Amino acid sequence: MENLNKKTVAILATNGFEESELREPKRALEKAGADVHIVSIDGGEIRGWSDGNWSTETIKVDKQIDEVTQSDYNALMLPGGVINPDLLRRDAKAVNFVKSFFEKRKPVGAICHAPWLLAEADVLRGRKVTSFNSIKTDIKNAGAYWVDEEVVVDEGLVTSRSPKDLPAFCDKLVEEVYEGKHEMQTA
Repeated sequence: MENLNKKTVAILATNGFEESELREPKRALEKAGADVHIVSIDGGEIRGWSDGNWSTETIKVDKQIDEVTQSDYNALMLPGGVINPDLLRRDAKAVNFVKSFFEKRKPVGAICHAPWLLAEADVLRGRKVTSFNSIKTDIKNAGAYWVDEEVVVDEGLVTSRSPKDLPAFCDKLVEEVYEGKHEMQTA
């Protein structure tokens, strides 16, 4: 297992994130030694989505988007859910935060519907990615080469389709965070 000691990872999320797509990558990153912060456009706590309903549990927000920059982090992780990325892609600060990780060639993970946020940040052109099947046309229209695979890695960008892909996604995310900056990662 990779040792992520001294690495700090931001998980950007808001209300409506798919619970397993936040909790499992967070657990995998922390198990590997990373310091993980939940960053949000909202303060306090955010509520996820689980099994077709609002989760009964909340997640504490560590930092609001106004309090951080990409320079505070070694990598970024974006959980899916339908509501979460749709709300985040409407927020200019969230979109710029995402784009800044690509500009600095830092690893980024995005699962399920989270690539919507990548499309909004205009960082998908020419990349090989996957996502939840229902948004593949959006991802293709953003200039990406979309494939139906469990996990896809393209120069530090890790994408997966759905919660069933979480084991592969988490493994690759930890690996890419361990490797660090990728010179071919572009915005």
